Amino acid sequence: MTTSVTQLPVRERFVTRFDETARIDSQGNASWLIRTAYFGLLITKVERHATLTQRLNGESMVVSPECLKTNIRCADDRLSSHGDTLFIVPPGESTIEVTGDGYLARILGAEETAMLSDAMNASDYRCAPEELAPFLAWPAPRDGFRLRRYNLDEYANPSLPGRAFRCTNLMVNITDIYPGKRDSRKFKPHSHDDFEQITLTYAGRFAHHLRTPWGIDSTRWREDEHLEIDSPAAIALPAGLIHTSQALEAGCWLVDIFGPPRMDFARMEGFVRNANDYPLPV
Repeated sequence: MTTSVTQLPVRERFVTRFDETARIDSQGNASWLIRTAYFGLLITKVERHATLTQRLNGESMVVSPECLKTNIRCADDRLSSHGDTLFIVPPGESTIEVTGDGYLARILGAEETAMLSDAMNASDYRCAPEELAPFLAWPAPRDGFRLRRYNLDEYANPSLPGRAFRCTNLMVNITDIYPGKRDSRKFKPHSHDDFEQITLTYAGRFAHHLRTPWGIDSTRWREDEHLEIDSPAAIALPAGLIHTSQALEAGCWLVDIFGPPRMDFARMEGFVRNANDYPLPV
């Protein structure tokens, strides 16, 4: 029997504006890490140059905006960004060299337990979240694990609700650039029964509209919220929370992050742009 949305425990959402207190790494870079149960978002502020090294247990993603020039090296692979770019990085060691001024996003999978335990909102995950479906990684890529690059401008399509990409443990949906303010008569408020989401607003000013369903415990009822934020910023959305986001000006774009990948998105014809690289679960 499926538990109704209104009976799901609602976790604290966690808004990060990246102008708050940051952690400083050994090279002097400011960074922020927030998490859900099965993935995390690590933002690094780049001022002229940064070299980031990592050794990860699973695949990860890197989102590099146009203001940054990003070079990634792992094993025998090396790729560079061209404009707004998404990279999928294989497990193992990699080096990320970034030049410019802006914010680089790295998305980490459930396998990075040590890193995720150091997130700013790690206290929300001291206990296993019973409302979530268990984490199950999807099959390995058809041509093996390797560094992949997707130049986002090549995938713009106004007939589709964004640009989705997936790997074994993560999925992102990256919106096209908004031409103007989102029509207030065409929102799509929704919730997710058994998985979480992080929304990263990468450019422009947005409003997050949030509604907490009424459950049997009235002490947890909340007023609707309408959070206006500048970019970059991120919000962790718990299962059960009704949400929708509104671009407030031209030039906005955002990244919705999920882990593991969503089957409903994966089954939408043409929506997942790299579907040929990764097989579906049997």
